[in-house]
Amino acid sequence: MSNHALILHLTGRPEPLVFALSDKSAKSLMTRLPVLMGSAGVDSPELADGSTVAINFGLVATAHIEELPLNQQAYGSPKRGTGFGG
Repeated sequence: MSNHALILHLTGRPEPLVFALSDKSAKSLMTRLPVLMGSAGVDSPELADGSTVAINFGLVATAHIEELPLNQQAYGSPKRGTGFGG
């Protein structure tokens, strides 16, 4: 399993929004992201934890997909136990 993240920079917000994507969504968005940004489209990608999020790309200044470091949490990251049966 790869750890792809969708990074969204919104106008007027100093920190980006980071969403952990499912492998299927990451693959799909890699080719469609320029179209969604150019057309101000709305999309609901599946996140790594199986949930979805609705994104209005008309409100996004910039967006890109990159690898999410293993120790970094993001919206939609799978829940991780403590390693001690949790």
